[in-house]
Amino acid sequence: MKKILIAFAAISLFTACGNDQEAKENTTEKEVEMEQVVNVYTHRHYEPDQLIFEMFEEKTGIKVKVINASADELIQKMKMEGKQSPADVLITVDAGRLGRAKEQGLLQSINSELLEKSIPSHLQDIDNQWFGLTKRARVIAYSLDRVDPKELTTYEDLVSKNWEGRILVRSSSNIYNQSLLASLIANDGEGIAKKWSEGIVANMARSPKGSDRDQVKAVVAGEGDLAIVNSYYIGKMLNSPDLEEVETAKKIGLFFPNQEGRGTHINVSGAGVAKYAPNRENAIRFIEFLAGEEAQQIFTDSNYEYPVLESIQATDIIKSWGDFKEDTLGLNKLGENNKKAVLIFDETGWK
Repeated sequence: MKKILIAFAAISLFTACGNDQEAKENTTEKEVEMEQVVNVYTHRHYEPDQLIFEMFEEKTGIKVKVINASADELIQKMKMEGKQSPADVLITVDAGRLGRAKEQGLLQSINSELLEKSIPSHLQDIDNQWFGLTKRARVIAYSLDRVDPKELTTYEDLVSKNWEGRILVRSSSNIYNQSLLASLIANDGEGIAKKWSEGIVANMARSPKGSDRDQVKAVVAGEGDLAIVNSYYIGKMLNSPDLEEVETAKKIGLFFPNQEGRGTHINVSGAGVAKYAPNRENAIRFIEFLAGEEAQQIFTDSNYEYPVLESIQATDIIKSWGDFKEDTLGLNKLGENNKKAVLIFDETGWK
């Protein structure tokens, strides 16, 4: 009887060890499987981005799974998913949106010496929750026929009587305009920022409508003489398959405001690691790749955005716009002042 019990115990122990081993192997397999994936929620919708993602896959063996939607949709999706969210990385345009994601607890702080050292400090979150990947300058696109660039100086000067009925700009619901006003709040104070918004409304050539490209087209069509736009749209228009867009872009000049002072307003597209990222290390590795020289060169070559790395050569189109002084205001301020900007727009009737 003792021999039978001993034999049974030995078999049970062997089976348990086997089950433990099998469980460990299964767990290891699952961990390996998880390490081969990074789930990316992205607002960017540019074909070159997909090329960059494929390059990352080839170099690392990590599969990039992409969910594309608007920034607001992605942020809402992450909020609803909560701790069950599969999101590892959030990519969106404008520091104001990145600030919203941070404020709503959707991102987490990370430690990356590579990102902290390679990306200028004003282009990254003070708590390391997001990092800028590309730069956009918000500039003045003016009619070459009707505007002498010597007349242009600062954003603030656009409220002068000289520009009455001549300014084209998109709506106040647009995050680019919200962030521009947020930067004015940070640099000039709320009082001056409100007067600026009032002045721009008074000087508008028409009620705000359409995209930045539509503002440029309206300038060329004679509906107004200048427009406030992001620089990269001009590059995209000059290289558009639509010949009419190409010809339109050739008829405007670009002016970079505030060169004698703080510099031209800069914004970014950027990325952060999701709060509940199931593949955190892969997420960090992915963002580091986007901030690397290969990806940065593609961003600037294909989408005419300014790289965040000084070592990257700009395209001929970007070079043709000339060097300029950029405002080095910490972009956290854009998110912090977003609500104030929205309220000022409402108070001043900027539709």
